Amino acid sequence: MATKSLASCIFCKIIKGEIPSFKLIETDLSYSFLDIGPIARGHTVIIPKYHGEKLHDIPDEHLIDQMKIAKKLAVAQGLENYNILQNNGKAAHQVVPHVHFHLIPKPVNEAGEGNDSEGLVIGWPAKQPSKDELAALHAEITSKL
Repeated sequence: MATKSLASCIFCKIIKGEIPSFKLIETDLSYSFLDIGPIARGHTVIIPKYHGEKLHDIPDEHLIDQMKIAKKLAVAQGLENYNILQNNGKAAHQVVPHVHFHLIPKPVNEAGEGNDSEGLVIGWPAKQPSKDELAALHAEITSKL
């Protein structure tokens, strides 16, 4: 499949070999490498070879390939606990405007508890919508599927 790239994109430059990287797995559709600013040992970035800023801009076959790579990398590292992070847009904390997935190992202590000094630290400000609000949202979304 033909790829789409953007000359000024840092990830497109990495794919083309214009910027060096510690490549792990490369396929016809995807490229993965060690993150140069990791938040945990083994922190990896997986990118499509198709340039698109947001998830919905990327062909499905690329996304499928990236998840297969994430799985292989998690198994290869012997990870029991990890996050797969993907952000869409500046407001959602996306820094590089090219879809990418982070595979972030989460070390645990002997009690099996996560170590907040390494890996992804997440706050989850859960809301409590009413069943009526959820039903209305459900109807809105399903009407557009």
